[in-house]
Amino acid sequence: MICIKVISTYRDVVAVCDSDLLGKTFEDGDFQLDIKESFYKGDEASREQAVEFLQDVAKDDATFNIVGPESVNAALQAGIIEEEGVGEIAGIPFALVLG
Repeated sequence: MICIKVISTYRDVVAVCDSDLLGKTFEDGDFQLDIKESFYKGDEASREQAVEFLQDVAKDDATFNIVGPESVNAALQAGIIEEEGVGEIAGIPFALVLG
């Protein structure tokens, strides 16, 4: 499952992560991914639901913070990121989209 949380500010921030990564921290040298529940924990969605949601919210000039293989693959399928925009820390893929 994929967790999706929309944080409404002047521009929506969409936090997307694999449910099984919530609350975990990954480190690789000087780099760290901290998947805090306070930021990422939101509604759970299937991959198909996540793809549809991401395509819809991308129309509104949102910013995205995406972590985890399932979530990154959904974002790739939705067309909001490209392979070149995916980084990795300790084997965990992530992507940022600044709208």
